[in-house]
Amino acid sequence: MLHAIGIIPARYASTRLPGKPLVDLGGKSMIQRVVEQARQANLSRVVVATDDDRILSHVESFGGEAVLTAPDHPSGTDRVFDAYRQLGVVADCIINIQGDEPFIHPAQINALVDLFAAEPRPQLATLVKPVVSTEELFSPHLPKVVLDAQGYALYFSRHPLPFQRQHAPTDWLAHHRYLRHIGLYAYRPDVLADITLLPPSALEQAESLEQLRWLETGYRILTAETTLDTIGIDTPEDVQRALAQLKIEN
Repeated sequence: MLHAIGIIPARYASTRLPGKPLVDLGGKSMIQRVVEQARQANLSRVVVATDDDRILSHVESFGGEAVLTAPDHPSGTDRVFDAYRQLGVVADCIINIQGDEPFIHPAQINALVDLFAAEPRPQLATLVKPVVSTEELFSPHLPKVVLDAQGYALYFSRHPLPFQRQHAPTDWLAHHRYLRHIGLYAYRPDVLADITLLPPSALEQAESLEQLRWLETGYRILTAETTLDTIGIDTPEDVQRALAQLKIEN
């Protein structure tokens, strides 16, 4: 049986929404909702990786598992690896589940887990989703990705790729199938250990996209496609959107 561990990085500090993991969403904290969604996926274990005792205590209070990591990790990837080392287990793959997406679908997590069921196992994996609107296509907050014929990522960008010389930008979606990136990652443990040692790369710094560091170094990122959407929480306005979504679902 495939041994897949889900790790949810959760920092207390946030410029736009301090204490974000503990924000109340309809009677449950955001981090509790993420944990509950992740527990429905095909994972042998779900662990919150946090830098704050308040989050640690809260997760344990609702029966979740959490570990306290170093406070100065530069990225969620580093925090995930810190937590994995503390667990002292050997997994077939590690899933990095965003701690600010309370509506993450178990099927999206399973799509990545399934990629590791076949040999050879991928080095890294992530999710892509078809772009459905011009607004999505041109939003720099929703990174796009282009793939090779085998489904491996060629490049990620905040700009729409490819550029269509023969068509006006307003018509691009009618002539090409664009994909956006969903920030859910899966790693082979040895690869996770290696990529945390890599220095920032030129492409990463230009686009402010960590995964470009891995591509630029030569790692390959396999993708799975989803049509399901999620709602990331970064601002007080996003909290209101999430509360509205909960009312719809209930």
